[in-house]
Amino acid sequence: MTKEEILKKLKTCGNEGTKKIYIKHGAKEPFFGVKVADLKKILKKTKKNHELSLELYATGNSDAMYLAGLMADETKITAIELEEWADKAYWYMLSEYTVPWVAAETAFGFNLGLKWIASSEERIASAGWATLSYYAGVNPDEKLDISKYQTLLDIVEKDIHQAQNRVRYTMNGFVIATGMHIKTLTNKAMDSAVKIGKVQVSMGETACKVPLASTYLKKIIDKGKVGKKRKTARC
Repeated sequence: MTKEEILKKLKTCGNEGTKKIYIKHGAKEPFFGVKVADLKKILKKTKKNHELSLELYATGNSDAMYLAGLMADETKITAIELEEWADKAYWYMLSEYTVPWVAAETAFGFNLGLKWIASSEERIASAGWATLSYYAGVNPDEKLDISKYQTLLDIVEKDIHQAQNRVRYTMNGFVIATGMHIKTLTNKAMDSAVKIGKVQVSMGETACKVPLASTYLKKIIDKGKVGKKRKTARC
């Protein structure tokens, strides 16, 4: 399928109810409001396609940009291209899912994440924390810089309540992800979660809530799911 064919298909798959929900969460025109399930039907036809994913992301259409992330080839996309994607990720479905998912699956994802969390731009910093979270979830512990993750927990513990809105959300998620995926840091992450307590994040006109990290981690521990890794960050 070509970019033009996909855009036509996205238009026919648009759903007004989904579009209204996405607008409440921060999406802006142009986009059609395509459900993720319908995006994945298109993905079955295109499979991973590096050049096509770049073309789709460049359209600025949120549906096409999200599909581009699902379609991206983590072995071919470059750090420069991902930095461009992060800069254009104007709402959290793109900045905290699409871009970090792809970044976390690359060989340079960890370094990108570290670079991004130092940004003063909210969308970039939140993408960084999300990338580091997903990176821990898809890589074996022996490949991770455990000491750095420990240091990052200390940084979150100290800075989270003064951080920018969506950065607070992804920092909270980082504590959960670290405790969930890195066995040797589960206790440390739980300690940080308890000290952090409830994190206040403005979720706009939505009913979304911020999970209490300590409660979430306890459930993971009780279910015996600590240390489990994922085959892919994307879903």
